[in-house]
Amino acid sequence: MTGNNTQFDAIVVGSGITGGWAAKELTEAGLTVLMIERGRKIEHQVDYETETKSPWDMEFRGQGDAALYAREYPVQMLNRHFNEFTQGHFVNDAQEPYQKAPGKDFDWFRSYQLGGRSLTWGRQCYRWSDYDFGANKRDGFGTDWPIRYAELAPWYDRVEEFVGVSGAAEGLAQLPDGRFLPPMELNCVEQATRERILAKYPDRVMTIGRTANLTEARPEQGRGHCQYRSICARGCSYGAYFSTQSATLPAAQKTGRLTVVTDAQVHKLDYDPATKRVTGVHWIDTKTGEGRQAHSRIVFLNAGAFNSVHLMLNSASEAMPRGLANSSGVLGTHIMDHANTMAGMAVMPGFEGRTTFGNRPTGIVIPRFRNLETMDGKGFTRGYSFQGGALQGTWTRGKRMAGIGSAYKDELHDIGPWTMVLVVFADSMPRASNRLTLSNRTDPRGVRQLEIAFEHGREELAALSDAKTEAAAMLTAAGGHVVMGFDRPGHGGTSIHEMGGARMGWDPRTSVLNRWSQAHDVPNLFVTDGAQMSSSACQNPSLTYMALTARACDAAVKMLREGAI
Repeated sequence: MTGNNTQFDAIVVGSGITGGWAAKELTEAGLTVLMIERGRKIEHQVDYETETKSPWDMEFRGQGDAALYAREYPVQMLNRHFNEFTQGHFVNDAQEPYQKAPGKDFDWFRSYQLGGRSLTWGRQCYRWSDYDFGANKRDGFGTDWPIRYAELAPWYDRVEEFVGVSGAAEGLAQLPDGRFLPPMELNCVEQATRERILAKYPDRVMTIGRTANLTEARPEQGRGHCQYRSICARGCSYGAYFSTQSATLPAAQKTGRLTVVTDAQVHKLDYDPATKRVTGVHWIDTKTGEGRQAHSRIVFLNAGAFNSVHLMLNSASEAMPRGLANSSGVLGTHIMDHANTMAGMAVMPGFEGRTTFGNRPTGIVIPRFRNLETMDGKGFTRGYSFQGGALQGTWTRGKRMAGIGSAYKDELHDIGPWTMVLVVFADSMPRASNRLTLSNRTDPRGVRQLEIAFEHGREELAALSDAKTEAAAMLTAAGGHVVMGFDRPGHGGTSIHEMGGARMGWDPRTSVLNRWSQAHDVPNLFVTDGAQMSSSACQNPSLTYMALTARACDAAVKMLREGAI
């Protein structure tokens, strides 16, 4: 932030997937916007330091310094996208600590830099349906969503058209089709598996993953088409995958109405009890330790689900002693993360000598087929979906093979066997006992740390058990030889789909936000990241976050112009 200007129409806290969208939508609507990012500045096409490097260019050949990781990245190193090439896009756990409730494990994967996790996300983009938005009302878990699919469909359209989502239309009610770019192709094993599964299970459709990777260039955005490198988390100078840097940030900057501040940890929102409005935010310059503040007419929280809730809890005041916008007392509760595990892996014979070229940056998905029109009587009320794909062994399989000498090396010149993997993602039920609170411990800047209490329950475990059985059945039907499968979930957080804590709802007594992602108690406060979610569905949530953000921005601008806030 330059000069002495501290007054803006809107402040957006966070610069990730939803923060970028909020900045774009609000500036294009004519508002002056301050976007505040906790981490460092990363400039598109300039600061992707490892993007084109090869393993032999790296000190630890891309694997990283094991001693450093154990000391400073003990959580982040568990993320499959974390390595020596990408470690600069993840937080240092020693510098950004959090607490786990006794006996509860939660692996919180975070990216504090300009662009946030839009630089490291898996890019899977799936619409939710009314099976998802109506789930809480149907089975009594959680609180009823105050919206349904028809209300969000136009905003899904808007987001998909700008982001660029490649995918195949399948006509499934439980996974609505969208505005797609041409899909990436299934490989030969996946295509055969799709056909064989459909022959036995007509309600189970394997399709290519719907991904925010361009299969057609977007010259008007300065974005090229995907190069099929599958090294997206390093940063993509082509702009082929959607990120804040490649798409929403340039759009917002083009308006001339955006100010960006990085290295700024927001720790408190100011609240005026006389007007019942937030008036601005306080942050700490993480380089100098200096305290700063700015003021605005509206505030959008987009710091990431748990960070936004953390900020609201830390903004308690005499007027709101349990946390900002928490008259309901549910702030911080009902957090979720999909229960996931590798449900099945099979060797797929009959494709010897067949191979592919390039590294496709997406897999397959089998949408939910359980508990749609009727309950299936399997011990859980919601559903699960599968992701994964068919993989072929390359020379790297030698790391796990016995052998020595020329015969061993010669064998690794040949194409390896094909395997098919199905990873399950099960709906996470909203429970009051899964919650966020403030710890008495502080971080290096003196801000109270967040404590996470989370565990999967009976419903999730029943879903994973059924998924393991069905994965084996489908892989067998496809001609595979099942070699393993699991039905126990990883720690909370391993799906990297944390959500909830400031849920939407009809009733201010049981929810934090209304149908516009607007705080019931504080009309000029909007929370449009994952914190707003009232249920989890079983598909990736990022597309829904973005659609809800665009919708909330439109509503907020109209309210400002009408004098309602």
